[in-house]
Amino acid sequence: MISKDILAHIAEDGRRHGLCAHLRETAGRATAFAESFSSADWAWNAGLLHDLGKADVLFQAYIRRENGMDDPEYEGIGRNRVNHSSAGAAFAEGQFNQANMPVGRALSYIAAGHHAGLPDWYSADTGNAALQNRLIEGRANLERILPAAKKLSYKLRAITKPPLFVKPANFHLWVRMLYSCLVDADFLDTEAFMNAEQGQARAGFKPLIELKDAFDNYMLNKTEKAPQTSLNIIRQEILAACRSAAYQAPGLFSLAVPTGGGKTLSSMAFALDHAIRYGKQRIIYAIPYTSIIEQTAEIFSDIFGAENIVEHHSNLDPERETQRSCLASENWDAPIIVTTNVQFFESLFAYRSSRCRKLHNIVNSIVILDEAQILRPELLMPCTDTLNVLTRHYGVTIVLSTATQPALPGIDAPREIMANPAELYKKLKRTEILSPKSFEKPDEWEILALELRRHQQVLCVVNSRHDCYDLFRLMPEGTIHLSALMCGKHRTEVIKEIKQRLSNGDSIRVISTQLIEAGVDIDFPVVYRALAGLDSIAQAAGRCNREGKLNAEGQLGQVHIFVPPKPAPRGLLHKGESTTKELLLLPEFDMQKPESYTRYFSCFYAKVNDTGTRFMEWLTPDDSHTLAVHFRTAAQNFRFIDDQAQQSVIVRYKDSEKLINTLKQIGPNRALMRKLQRYIVTLPARMATRMLEDGRLEEIVPGIVVQSSLKIYDNSVGLDIYKDALPVEDLVI
Repeated sequence: MISKDILAHIAEDGRRHGLCAHLRETAGRATAFAESFSSADWAWNAGLLHDLGKADVLFQAYIRRENGMDDPEYEGIGRNRVNHSSAGAAFAEGQFNQANMPVGRALSYIAAGHHAGLPDWYSADTGNAALQNRLIEGRANLERILPAAKKLSYKLRAITKPPLFVKPANFHLWVRMLYSCLVDADFLDTEAFMNAEQGQARAGFKPLIELKDAFDNYMLNKTEKAPQTSLNIIRQEILAACRSAAYQAPGLFSLAVPTGGGKTLSSMAFALDHAIRYGKQRIIYAIPYTSIIEQTAEIFSDIFGAENIVEHHSNLDPERETQRSCLASENWDAPIIVTTNVQFFESLFAYRSSRCRKLHNIVNSIVILDEAQILRPELLMPCTDTLNVLTRHYGVTIVLSTATQPALPGIDAPREIMANPAELYKKLKRTEILSPKSFEKPDEWEILALELRRHQQVLCVVNSRHDCYDLFRLMPEGTIHLSALMCGKHRTEVIKEIKQRLSNGDSIRVISTQLIEAGVDIDFPVVYRALAGLDSIAQAAGRCNREGKLNAEGQLGQVHIFVPPKPAPRGLLHKGESTTKELLLLPEFDMQKPESYTRYFSCFYAKVNDTGTRFMEWLTPDDSHTLAVHFRTAAQNFRFIDDQAQQSVIVRYKDSEKLINTLKQIGPNRALMRKLQRYIVTLPARMATRMLEDGRLEEIVPGIVVQSSLKIYDNSVGLDIYKDALPVEDLVI
């Protein structure tokens, strides 16, 4: 095919990796990945074409001159470098394009972007990185590789059009899936040659059938030991319903169960039974907040063994990582993945190879979206559209697991696992939610603090970090503060203390932001919640009488809604607050009926100006002649969290002092930065700039900001940005 003298890589020990072997092996791996979505021939061709530019005599001179150390970020930028990606893209266009449809355009995007990331077709912002310009460059280089290209062409497979399910609206996802197959195959084949020992470390996870046995034994033991309370009986009914529904055909499901109903374990039971029944490859459990992901991962680790769970999120404790889990997080090649909504959805719209590499392993999997209602409204349209496409064409079963039933616009109608959600909510009623006496007269913090003092065990949830700070300062000694001004390690320790004090029956008062609401397994007899979106109020209520202990005494938990001194800031929080207020003023509205949440979300989404139409414009080709897609522009704007408006700050809390000193001495590396993730607090960029200017923060490495030696990290409130009446705006988690 291609001369054995033409090289793809040279290892540190001098071993030479022939380009012919690399293209063939990469194509074979990519083909195996793409068979499950009817795109094997496309993946084969992508594998053969991606490194065709390495046959260029200029590249061969470069690889020998530089001793061939493979640079995964290499893209022909800088002195003495030779672009090797554009030639394959140009050759694909010439080989496959037809007059009425550029069939090779998909392969062009993939080949051109296999290192630098999927490009825009054309964009003034990306300039020479745009595919239109890359193709011009690639055609200019083709003459030097034509002999090799002609030999290669005999091995290419005939393709005339994409699979039938590929339409203009989902073309972008299909290209990303093919891209994922290629870049993962490329990484794995290169790794097998350059670092075979690391490649072998990827193996060893137990198959799902063995993990199902471990789960069944765990649940049997748990059920036998659990007291036969009315709540536990209902949880067993939910579990049975999930196991029964698992035998239904793959697709989109909804699990609408009130908080405390055991959704975590019941949804996993569904997933395991469904996976074995229909041959699904893996289970992906996506959670809205990093603040609670560790709790869920710990539950699964106790059941399946930590060595069989891969956690992929920013707050992962490095002490819990193994080489195998680190490697598996690169491409999700493991039986059970615990991740975040941010990681899951942003990967589906990413353009970089490192983020897209895992996508083909979502195919033929089961995805559980925990608290599915917590999706960014401005991104709803692309999110729901992609969920539809995954279930229709990529063999994915999706479970929307939620305590509140969102009316997600545009999503296919899910099959409800619970036969009668309304009756279930009635059975699981453990709280009485009390509306404010007046929506027009806010409660002053001083008055609320006096009221909270009357309770021995009480949780109060507010809307912002500033509110949390202000109210906490008015509470008696021993009160606990919990907000995102505390780093991940600090929060974990505080949540552990809260659980312990509740378990002991000790007096405990907690002032928290909404980070405590989604999934944190705590049980207070009384909860106060600042007026907010109805879904947030329901989540706060889920921390009240969670285990139904008060029901056994003929009582209900008390959830008090109050109007805080300051309204929610403009934007989505204000829209949620105003929607709740409008509905609560209706005499017939009962917020504890499940249909009330569907009504709330319908009203709330109606207030959102744009649910993501611009992304569809960037990602949907306007004609079949150019197939112009703006992968990079869409990806850079698809953010669940506005990173550009935020600044991560490494704080000085306990062991982080030593890590910060190490960072100053040797600079950043992956292992060190992973350890420091547990000591990060995120601030608005404008605030971080002011704190850098006045010396409270310091930039020790370009882009890495650290709390200065000033003692502004408090063991009670975290990073004390409000100390000495600093002029700062409200901060919302």
